[in-house]
Amino acid sequence: MEPAPTLRDIGCFAHVAQTLSFSRAATDLGLSQPAISQAIGRAERSLGVRLFERTSREVRLTPAGAALLPYAESLLETAAALRAEAGRLTAPPRTIIRIAYAPPAGGLIAQAARRLARRRPAIEVDLRATGRRAAIEALAKGDVAAAILSAPFPLGYTTGARFSVAVTHLAVPAGDPLATVPAVRPAQLASHKILMPRHRPHGGMWAQLAAALHSPRQHHIVAEDIDDFAALLDLVAAGIGLLPVPHLLASSTRRPDIALVPLEAGRLRLTYGLAWPPDRATPELMTLIQAVQESLWTR
Repeated sequence: MEPAPTLRDIGCFAHVAQTLSFSRAATDLGLSQPAISQAIGRAERSLGVRLFERTSREVRLTPAGAALLPYAESLLETAAALRAEAGRLTAPPRTIIRIAYAPPAGGLIAQAARRLARRRPAIEVDLRATGRRAAIEALAKGDVAAAILSAPFPLGYTTGARFSVAVTHLAVPAGDPLATVPAVRPAQLASHKILMPRHRPHGGMWAQLAAALHSPRQHHIVAEDIDDFAALLDLVAAGIGLLPVPHLLASSTRRPDIALVPLEAGRLRLTYGLAWPPDRATPELMTLIQAVQESLWTR
């Protein structure tokens, strides 16, 4: 009794059946044409049926070959699934780090995540864009390993990889007279409302801007903290108020209903840093911090 055909021979049979060409199957599989012919011969002897009719002009499946082809394809798919599952079971477990971040820092943390994905073994970063308060709450609960937060940083956490983002433009409605000026200064904003957070720490960008404005009546409080500048552009377009925006957002935003005018109000900068609980400084987290630092060096 002939032994059962090998997976290699079954694969040759399926490929010839797909291409109806011994020479093309040989090229696709990286084998010689005689090797393909020998594999088909062994399969035919093992199965006891003729699989192909060959003439000098064409190759076609016999009725028996056509009937057996679905079984051969199913067998090959099962073998491929078996190998894939075995590979999954023997692979080292993936390391996942969950990070909360303020949207203005999205480009930086994405670059760091790409660096970690190229490592061996790779470290997967689960990114969660969120506001400051939600990020601090997630840190406290242990839902995330670290968070990129704006200064001032919360007490009880270690911080590192600090960086600043320049606030260089003012978003104004496209039809506003300020939309056509080459630059705007705080003195020109006396008749305008400025979108602001309620939380304006002393020495920070928002406190600096508030001090430069003509009157507190110009402040239009929209949130406790402002983390997602892009989301507030809709309020600007609706005429609710003007919004200072970071340089990166100004350079990447293209909206017909908004003009981004250079803002001359001193050196306005938002400071960010990576914060994490000191008792949860795992090796993977230290690797993430290094990746963020390297991304800062190459900005």
